Amino acid sequence: MAKHKSSAKFEAQRPGKQYSGVKGKVVAWAEHIFEEGMLYVRVRFTDHSELCWVLQTAHVILEADLTDWKTGDGKRLAVFVQNESNFQ
Repeated sequence: MAKHKSSAKFEAQRPGKQYSGVKGKVVAWAEHIFEEGMLYVRVRFTDHSELCWVLQTAHVILEADLTDWKTGDGKRLAVFVQNESNFQ
C-alpha cells in the first residue's frame, strides 16, 4: 500500500477561495436545487452546519455593432459595445 504525502503541501497549492470553517467536517449529504431562477448548491455536514452557494446567471452584451448587409459582405459601420475580456 502506498503512503500518502502530507496534505499541507497540496492545500497550499490550491487556487481559489478556501473555506477554512469547513476544514475537517464530515459531509452528510450534498444537493443542488433550482428555485426562482437561481441555483442553490448545498453541502450539509454531520454537525448540522451547511455550506451553500447561490448562483445566478446574467446576460452580458459581448458585442453590439452596426453592419451594412445590403452588399452581402457584412461591412462593419460602427461598434457600440465590444467587451474584449470575454472574447477568447
